Formats: sequence, structure tokens, C-alpha cells
Amino acid sequence: MSRVTLRSLPPWLDHTLRAQRGPVPWSAVTRGALSAGPLLLAAVLAGRTSLGVVAAIAAMLAGINDRPGSRRTSVKRLGMPALAGAVGLFAGTYAGDHLGAVTLSLLLTGVGLVAGGVSAIGPVASGAGTQLLVACAIGAGMPLPDEGWQRALAYLVGAGWLLGLRLALPTPGSLTGDFRFDGEREAVAAVYDAVAELLDAVGTPHATTRRVALTAALDHAQDAFAGPRLRRYASSSAERRLHAQYTAALPLAEAATALAWAGEAGSGRASAGPRRLATAVRENTHTGPLPAPTRSAPALRALDDALLRAAEAFDQAEGSDVHTRRRTGKDLLRAVFGAGGREYGLRVALCFGASAAVAQALHHARWYGQHEHWYWLPATAVFLVKPDLGPLASRVLCRAAGTVLGALVFAGFAAVLPRPEGLIALVAVSGALIPVATRHFAAQTAVVTVLVLALVMVGGEPQASAGRIGETLLACAIVLLVGHLPMPGQRGGTVRARLTAASRAAQAYLDHVLREAGTDLRDDSRALRWTLRREAYRTLAEARTAIALAAAELPALARHSEGADHIVTTLERLVDTTTACAVHLDDSGRLTPGHTESLTELLGELAEDRERMGLRLPELPLAV
Repeated sequence: MSRVTLRSLPPWLDHTLRAQRGPVPWSAVTRGALSAGPLLLAAVLAGRTSLGVVAAIAAMLAGINDRPGSRRTSVKRLGMPALAGAVGLFAGTYAGDHLGAVTLSLLLTGVGLVAGGVSAIGPVASGAGTQLLVACAIGAGMPLPDEGWQRALAYLVGAGWLLGLRLALPTPGSLTGDFRFDGEREAVAAVYDAVAELLDAVGTPHATTRRVALTAALDHAQDAFAGPRLRRYASSSAERRLHAQYTAALPLAEAATALAWAGEAGSGRASAGPRRLATAVRENTHTGPLPAPTRSAPALRALDDALLRAAEAFDQAEGSDVHTRRRTGKDLLRAVFGAGGREYGLRVALCFGASAAVAQALHHARWYGQHEHWYWLPATAVFLVKPDLGPLASRVLCRAAGTVLGALVFAGFAAVLPRPEGLIALVAVSGALIPVATRHFAAQTAVVTVLVLALVMVGGEPQASAGRIGETLLACAIVLLVGHLPMPGQRGGTVRARLTAASRAAQAYLDHVLREAGTDLRDDSRALRWTLRREAYRTLAEARTAIALAAAELPALARHSEGADHIVTTLERLVDTTTACAVHLDDSGRLTPGHTESLTELLGELAEDRERMGLRLPELPLAV
């Protein structure tokens, strides 16, 4: 289908047909092949097939979260959802064994309310909330002979096995350097490349796009360093060196952003230095001589100074933190109980509780026939109600199409494959396909459907493709209905929450820059400025993502976020202007009339937008 044709489609349908692109993640494919299938085989050989099914399900869910990134990041990305899933499986097992249908449905509704609200904290929390609910449904709706604590332990073993593979097996990025830094080194090098590309784009229409790409690269580098550690700061010389290289990129990014704001295009020499630094990071070598740009303007002088500091930092390797602020308990509670958390929690609770009640009603009415497992309907609803998987209509279409395709494919394999060895091989192949299938929700659904149907058949359930299709279509109808129900308060809670966070971060950054104007900046003050700038750009990127997702919903939902894109664009211009002001203040100690006029104009626009949309954004000062 041509690009022109795709652009003429409605946004929700365009999103449905769009898939991510990129090279095949062979390391993740290898881990997927070695996870669920071998675990199931070992359990079958040991005579504990039911526990093997649970461990394989955990490995499958961990495989969905096994995305590109550093080893340190993977511990949190895979480990926290696994812990939540084990708790859900334990609680669901005992609740299913001891509670009646009505009480169980009410309990699952309450769990959905909590998990939905917690999911608003961030991607890892969202993954944890998803696994909590899915595992809770599996524990309550999959009758197995094992005790709840045994199932929970098997679940942890399955997820822990994949995490162990992630930590132990080499990846392409670690084969050419230090084994510990497979994702961090490439992420830092990408920051320098993004700085160089922004410098090349200064004065062209592509400057804004390149600045957004630089923000994404910095976010990715910060995430690559995130994760559990025994000490807050880097403890090894190699890690300190890498942290120093990341820190040295921050003033370069600041100067490049100021140049882009002013539209002061420099010579090709300006971008040559950052590119040499990127090469030095990738190859873990010294920088060598760096070409210096001209010093004809404040931003160019800042760029030259940043290059000199980078060369010094690369040689001395005096590492520091990565300039992120830890979220306090107040920040987490604000996310959970804010507009986004409340709206998401209510929808998850209604979808999960209603689907569990309907599933139990059908189960007790023997609609399932000899199939005793009723967990598929509520588990499907959990994935459908997650906004991070795409717009609602897109999720529903992809889930329905993927389930039908997966069920039909499995029915064909089940008719010819020997049991259980053929089904175990099918589980291993499906596990290997998950990292590739995650590029499109329909493809991921098809692979997961094949894998789960193979698992339950190995566990002793008859072929259930037709039932799974019917339950999925029913879950789609429930989620579509609940997704369009009116809720207390204003709609578009996620977008409003992201805009509020972005406005608050922009305000903190602007206040700091203006407060420090005309003073001699200490290292700790400059580090705080970089931290605030990083937080402002990160929250803006998160708001932009939420707005794009909301705009691709059906018109009945998309209209609630109209005008939000203009607000985030104005906030981005404000943060860019603040960065330019910071660089100019470092050079001269005072703002030019052009800087002051730009700030005043942007703050006035934000005040008007806030009134027009009825948003309760933080009040930014109108006088500078």
C-alpha cells in the first residue's frame, strides 16, 4: 500500500496498519528460543508438567518485555513485572479456590483498580500491573493440581530463567568491548551522533526534528544507566569513564540547542568534533585532536568550551551521576491518584471485573463444554485496555485479527504434530518469534495465541481454538463498550496529566535559569540545570507520545485532547528558549531584549491555551 494511501486513512486505521521496522534482534530471538520451550521440556521430563506450563507462561510474558537496552535496565524491566506476576498468581490461586463467583469478581475488580492506577507511573509499572492482572486471572481460572506457592515459585523461575539468559549471554554490542556495557556504550555514542546531526541541521527546516531526536537519544542513554546498583554512583573505573562521557555530552547538547534556537548555522567543523567523540565512545579509545568551531557567537563559544571539557573528561574519566532526579513518594502518589491514574484505573477495573464475571458465568453455564479454563477472557481484556499498546480501536482490531490467525494456525499444527514433543517444539519456535512479533500488536497476538494454546494442550486441555476466538471477540466488545463510557471528571486524563507534568518541569527549569542569572555558576548549580533541562525535555516527549496516541483514537475519544498538541509545541519552544537563555547568560550574564520578548510571548500563549482547554496547569510567571 502506498504512503499516499496510508495518509488518507483515518488515524485509528492508519495506526492499525503501521508496523515498526528495524534489524532482527537476533540476541533476543536466541533468548526466546531458549526460554519457554526448554523450561517446558524439563518440566515434562521431570513429571511436573503443570508447573512447567506456569514457568513457560512467565518466560513468555518476560519475553514480551525483553526490549533493547542495557543489562542493568533489563533487571528492572523484567524483574519487577515478574515479581508482580508471582504475587498475582499466588493471590489468584487462593481466591479462585475459596471465593464464590460474585466475591471473586468484586475482588478482581478491586485489583484492577489498583493495578490500573499504578500503571500510570511509567512503563515498568505498567508492565507490572499487566502481569499482576494476567497472572491473577490465570491463578483463579486455570485449575492446576499445584499449591499457590508452588505456582508462584514456578512463575519466578520461568521469568528468572529469561532474565538470567539476558544477563549471561553476549549481545552484539558487548562483543567488541567490555561485556558489562552492551547497551550503555552505544547509547552514549548515539547522543554524540545526535548532537552532530542537530548541528548539521541548524538553520534548516529539519532542526526541530533533529532536536527531538537528540532528546530521544538522551532519554535512551539515561534509561541505559538506570537499574539496580549497590551504590548510587558508578563504582568501577570503566563505568565512571562511561558516565563522564555521558556527562560531557550535556553541555554540547545545550549549546547545539541554543544554536538551533538562534538559527546560527556554523561550518562543517562544528559537527566534526561530536562525531569524533561518538567514535571514541564506541571504540573505547582516546578522542585525539578535536576541530574547534569559530567563537563568533555565545552559542558557538559554548560549543567550543563544551568540546574542550569533553576532551578533558574523556582523558580523566571522572564520572558522576547521570543527572536524573529520583521520583519521590509524593510524585508517585500524584501519578497514581492524578487524572490519568484515576481514569485508567477505573477503566481497567471495569474491563477486568466485567470480563471475569462474564467468563465465570459462561463457565458455570458450561458454555465452555469440557474446557475448564476461563482465564482467557479477563486476560485478553487486560491487554486490550492498555493504552501503551496503541489506540483503542487499533488494539481491538489487531487483537481480534491476531487471535483468529493464531488460533487457525495452531489448529493446523495441532492436527499433525506429535504430542507432546511436537507441541514443545512449537512453544520454542513461538518464543523465538516473540521479539520480532512485538513490532505489531496483531503479529504479537498471533504468536502468543499459538504459544498459549500449545501450552494448555501440553497441560492436558483439548484443542480450544474455537473457544479462544469466541472469548477474544467477547473481550473486544467489553473493552470497546467500557472504553466509550462516560467517566467521572474530564476525559483525556492521561494527556492532561502529561501536560501538567511537562508544564511543571518547564517551570522549574525556567525558574532555575532566571534565578541563577548574573551569578557565578558552581558545578552543582550547573549540574542541577542539566538535570532540570533533561526532566523538562523528557516530560515533553512523554506528553507528545500521549497526545499522538490520543489523536489516533476514534473521533468520540480523540476530541477530548484537541488543542493539546499546540500546548506541548509551545512548551517545547519555551524550553528551547530557556536553554538559549541559559547559554547566553553563561556568556554575558544578562539576557538580550530578543530573549526576554520571546519568553514573554510564549508565556502569554500558554496562559491563553490553558484557559481555552480548561487545564489546571501550573501558573508560569508572565514577567521575566
